[in-house]
Amino acid sequence: MAKIEKRLNELQPDEKGFFGTYGGAFIPEPLVTVMNEISEAYLKVKDDPTFIEELTMLQNTYTGRPTPVYYAKRLSEMLGGAKIYLKREDLNHTGAHKINHCLGEALLAKRLGKRKVIAETGAGQHGVALATAAALLGLECDIYMGEVDVKKQAPNVKRMKVLGAKVVPVTSGTKTLKDAVDAAFEAYLEDPKTTMYAIGSVVGPHPFPMMVRDFQSVVGREAREQFLEMNGKLPNKVVACVGGGSNAMGIFSGFLDDGEVEIYGVEPGGRGPEPGDHAATMAYGTKGIIHGFACYLLQDEQGEPLPVYSIASGLDYPGVGPQHCYLRDIERVKYVIATDRDALVSFYNLSRLEGIIPALESAHAVGYAANIAPKMGRDETILVNLSGRGDKDMEYVLERYPLEAYERQQLFV
Repeated sequence: MAKIEKRLNELQPDEKGFFGTYGGAFIPEPLVTVMNEISEAYLKVKDDPTFIEELTMLQNTYTGRPTPVYYAKRLSEMLGGAKIYLKREDLNHTGAHKINHCLGEALLAKRLGKRKVIAETGAGQHGVALATAAALLGLECDIYMGEVDVKKQAPNVKRMKVLGAKVVPVTSGTKTLKDAVDAAFEAYLEDPKTTMYAIGSVVGPHPFPMMVRDFQSVVGREAREQFLEMNGKLPNKVVACVGGGSNAMGIFSGFLDDGEVEIYGVEPGGRGPEPGDHAATMAYGTKGIIHGFACYLLQDEQGEPLPVYSIASGLDYPGVGPQHCYLRDIERVKYVIATDRDALVSFYNLSRLEGIIPALESAHAVGYAANIAPKMGRDETILVNLSGRGDKDMEYVLERYPLEAYERQQLFV
């Protein structure tokens, strides 16, 4: 335990934004001044009682915090072994954890006198959450989204438009999340003075990995207190899906100092280990630089990001947050894989057994928990961060992985 505590004392990034050797700000010169402005402003407001009071008020009266921790009794009984609990971030306003940092970023943009927020989105949840926060606070909002994801996540595209956001389809590259980030950064460079990039995860140049983590840490604080109240002890394992890693960093932050709690970040194993068939950065990546920060990266010999894939649009990113990279290296968090099939089976199982339709991203975490629960004792517990709800995925799943196949217990490929 002492070894872990010593390591965790170093988890705050240094003044240049590094977690160990990961993070930093590898950005064009025109953005240096702007990023410094955002960093200085955030460091001031994070301890400002008026900012904290306004954010807390919105979390409680607008977002619907605190979200509950729920014991998934029927799922646990079907699997045998450990009891599975869910941190219900799917019950937040807008349907996912993304609203936690979007409210914070939008409030900061207002403090800085910006008139517009700009962002990328994959599954659309960050786009919906930012469009919501922008509507609430009277800001313009542009959302960049890969053309593939625009079609795949049509319900969320409609929601963004209804909320007043401009949705910009990205047709370059693989037309997915990585390309949406590229396009959003290019647009941001055109007008950084009146616009703020509200990045959607614990990625990007400093201060975003720190800032998004801090806004998401409410998940871990709540979950730890709630679980202790329910069970009189901490969970044996905490599990969350990892793309860029914001929902995971949120819940992990509540348990990092508890050495007896095993923590698992679940990456998308997709269709298999070949490049282009997965987005399992920790499993197959090497250190590189993408979108202004250093991290583990799925890359070719020239350092260019490789094509990635996941059934879950919010997970198909070739990099991962720098703090996650650091936690992997110091062996505090174990990064594992769940396949498309794991996610799909859990998508249907959780729906049928608990009446909860999970986002495909969250279904990866449930899928990994379902794989390990039968190997654990009945007095042991797993806490899963259910980061979002699956309304956005219904049409896509039912069209390609029909309910009839699940009911016949056929394997999804």
